Amino acid sequence: MSNKKKYSMLASTAAVAFILAACGNGDTADTDDNGVDENDATEVDEDEDADDNGESADGPQPLEFETRVENEGEAIDGGTMSIGYVSDSPFTGIFSWELYTGNPDATVMQYTMGSLVDVDENFQYTDTGAATIEVDRDTNIVTITLQDDILWHDGEQLTAGDIAFTHEIIGHPDYPGVRYSADMQRIIGMEAYKAGEADSIEGITIVDDLTLEIEYESVGVQMLQAGGGVWAYAAPRHYLEDIPVAELESAPEIRENPIGFGPFKVDNIVPGESVSYSRFEDYFRGTPNIERLELETVPTSTAVAAMQNHQFDLFLSMPTDQFENFENIPGYSILGRQENAYTYIGFKLGEWVTEGDGIDQPQNVPDPDAKMANVNLRQAMAYAIDNDAVGSRFYQGLRSRATSPIIPNFADFYNDELEGYPYNPERAQELLDEAGYEDTNGDGFRETPEGEELVINFASMAGGDVAEPIAEYYMQSWRNIGLNVQLLDGRLHEFNSFYDRVEADDPAIDIYQAAWRTGSDPTPDGLYSRYAPFNYTRWATEENDAFMDDMLSEEGFDVEWRAEVFRDWQEYFMEELPIIPTMFRNEVFPVNNRVGAYDITYGENPDTDGAGAHTWYLTDDNRATE
Repeated sequence: MSNKKKYSMLASTAAVAFILAACGNGDTADTDDNGVDENDATEVDEDEDADDNGESADGPQPLEFETRVENEGEAIDGGTMSIGYVSDSPFTGIFSWELYTGNPDATVMQYTMGSLVDVDENFQYTDTGAATIEVDRDTNIVTITLQDDILWHDGEQLTAGDIAFTHEIIGHPDYPGVRYSADMQRIIGMEAYKAGEADSIEGITIVDDLTLEIEYESVGVQMLQAGGGVWAYAAPRHYLEDIPVAELESAPEIRENPIGFGPFKVDNIVPGESVSYSRFEDYFRGTPNIERLELETVPTSTAVAAMQNHQFDLFLSMPTDQFENFENIPGYSILGRQENAYTYIGFKLGEWVTEGDGIDQPQNVPDPDAKMANVNLRQAMAYAIDNDAVGSRFYQGLRSRATSPIIPNFADFYNDELEGYPYNPERAQELLDEAGYEDTNGDGFRETPEGEELVINFASMAGGDVAEPIAEYYMQSWRNIGLNVQLLDGRLHEFNSFYDRVEADDPAIDIYQAAWRTGSDPTPDGLYSRYAPFNYTRWATEENDAFMDDMLSEEGFDVEWRAEVFRDWQEYFMEELPIIPTMFRNEVFPVNNRVGAYDITYGENPDTDGAGAHTWYLTDDNRATE
């Protein structure tokens, strides 16, 4: 191998020993950029060997992984590469950047739909992609300029009109999706278009076939960041424009015969199970080396067996809780990197309101009388759980206790001075006592400060061998400090139904366990602003509004000033604690030794061998077994 790149995955020391008991079945349902989720779990007992600091002397050591592999051998002509996507949540098959909601769909779309822009290691736009993006601070205009001769899979040219069309879909009054964000609303004329008061979006101008201008009420430095406010996607107007927007999600042009401009075309879809792709000869970066891709979903319960049987060339979303069972299987190299994601426990603090007195736009409206509104209660629940131990013992150091809603991958913005909420049940008890949560009737559980019974309903998803045990561990930890926490409906919930209930602010849910895939922009307004639909806790404060405004203001072009705002916001957020960030996550990619090159380095140029799907190649007709 040559040109290896390493990524160190830091393991936390264990404070308790884990005993896996009555483990459930299933997998982790993963998360997309805008908020669909993965969730894991396990039962815990205290470790008598823990030292005075609560740390085990023999905890796992830091792990190092390569982010690139090169295998010896000449490239064969074409070939078929098989991809195993490990998930117990089937993809719904919505092949549309505008309409999809879950990571399963994003996973199967990534080889075919195409993306307009490339990013560097800091997730900032570069000029090497299908388009470039320029932000003019004086005019508040963003200009997107396409390369010439980029083709859709049906041979039609991709134009500036297709970029405008994707905005028209999202802004349409009948749009059923979740991408109509505050960023979209800042486009001049978008709200009038959304309200049906205009036939076009005033601020969007098609200059020529290759150039689109978008005028915003204001622009910010985050717009130079992938996912930072500019919707940098395209939709084929010529293929979709005759379909009513309200019917797009179920249309065969989206579900059965989608077209994109990515390196591979979709040949066949078995909903929820598999996708067959063939190479797109006219891909703008060059004809892919590999002739076909075959992607199949693999249940978590059989993922290790599939790898032992050398069933796939590449595994995606391989469950990290099973790492020790597959790390040394012959015929594979294991690549790894830190995910742009974190798991969390959210507190339901209000509801999403679309209209009413004083409501000028849909927003999160907190309820001061919500069951979880007391910040002492929230902080106590955070101190009561030992996430250091969960990460180090169950994930062999592939996950670690989260200390912030900003992930360490965003190094310039992550506040590494925050301690978060390390395991401290004594402090948890003190916080509850101070807030007046006391056991007044001697049943072992605390009542509310008003003396009423307190039962906290906990929603958690089915998924992975450890999902049920970790949910049980969390509940037992909370019971240990006198809180009566019960699993919603007495069971774990399937991924899609879980999110249906969380998004709908089901009043039966008091707390829930979920995860965010953060995308590539550290700005948290899409998850935690007053106007963010994905702010599922429904938390909102005037102080938080001010932080969001500062992050998105013109002053933010001073990057150091903006970074300080981020650090101050994290300190404020972790004090208010609308969620408990539980785990920073890492991901691993088993790659068969017949794959010539594969590269997962963040920001690597897609034209580098192994970094872009069009550059992949195979060195043998048969999958390597050693």
